[in-house]
Amino acid sequence: MIRVLLADDHPVVREGLRGMLSAEPDLTVVGEASSGPQAEALSAELGPDIVLMDLRMPGGGGVESIGRMRAAGLPCRVIVLTTYETDTDILRAVEAGAAGYLLKDLTRAELADAVRAASRGETVLAPSVAARLVDQLRSRPDRPRLSQRETAVLRLVAEGCTNAEIGRHLFIGESTVKTHLLRIFTKLGVTDRTAAVTNAMRHGLLAE
Repeated sequence: MIRVLLADDHPVVREGLRGMLSAEPDLTVVGEASSGPQAEALSAELGPDIVLMDLRMPGGGGVESIGRMRAAGLPCRVIVLTTYETDTDILRAVEAGAAGYLLKDLTRAELADAVRAASRGETVLAPSVAARLVDQLRSRPDRPRLSQRETAVLRLVAEGCTNAEIGRHLFIGESTVKTHLLRIFTKLGVTDRTAAVTNAMRHGLLAE
């Protein structure tokens, strides 16, 4: 049974989605949220397999919540289900870690199939969204490039190490660690450690 959490600020939308999914024998709705932060809390509490997340909700939107859920290591996969398909919305959602991006005009069968596909680890995109995403990625400049030592430093930052601890791990001085961090900040266009780790994760720099 695939367990689904609904996150949308409109009760009538949640009711409709619950009805659509409950008609499928292998899908069950385990909870409902009306904001991003509530979806985060319920995901941690209920452990759904899939979260259907609206993008724009009072009290906290979907993209920010997706990023925080990924950072917290929650195992659920998030599918954005929205009426918005601007290039910026799509790209931000995918970069934050969304497993899919669907529009609310899909049929019950399409929604159910998308949930099943996402639960298998597949990425699910509405056709128009896929086309826009490809165009966006083709037009983007190359992602930042970090040296092996800079990547090693940033991985230790991601693990919560201090500059002194990083130096001991890598057998380099603390001043050298600071120099590497300054270069990393410059390459990633950030000003602090948290932003550096988040930006690097979005670009897949720490997964290599």
